[in-house]
Amino acid sequence: MILTCCHVERSETSLTISAGVRNHDYWVYILTNKHCTTLYIGITNNIARRLYQHRSGEADSFTRRYHLNRLVWIEHFRNVRDAIACEKKLKGWRRSRKTVLIEQTNPRWLDLSDDWEQQPKFYDCPWHTEEMIRDSSLRSE
Repeated sequence: MILTCCHVERSETSLTISAGVRNHDYWVYILTNKHCTTLYIGITNNIARRLYQHRSGEADSFTRRYHLNRLVWIEHFRNVRDAIACEKKLKGWRRSRKTVLIEQTNPRWLDLSDDWEQQPKFYDCPWHTEEMIRDSSLRSE
C-alpha cells in the first residue's frame, strides 16, 4: 500500500498565490519518542528552530510529557495553506495509516535530523534547509 500525503492531491489552483499569501518554506512533520509509542504532528516555518524547541523543552507540554523529540517524517511546502491542509489531513488519519506513511520513506524510524548536527547551527542563521533535507536520510532505503 503506497500512501501519498498532501502534494499529489493539490489542484492547479492551489499552486497560485492568493492575495496576502506568500510562498515561503513550511514543513509538516511527525515526531515520536525512542520507543515509537506516541506520534506528534506539527507544522513550522523553521524546522531547525522547532526541533530545537522540542528537544530543549521550550515546546508545548504534550511533546515534553511524552519525550517526543525524534523526527521520523517531514514534508516541505512553499504555500502555508497547503501545509495547514496537510497537517489537518494527517491529524485525521488513524495511527496505522500514519505508520505506513512513515515507513515508506523511513522504515527503521530513524531520527531524520541526526546528521543535521554536523551542519552549521542553522537555527541561528538563515540558509536553505531544503538542501539539508534533500541530502539527509529521507531517501528510501
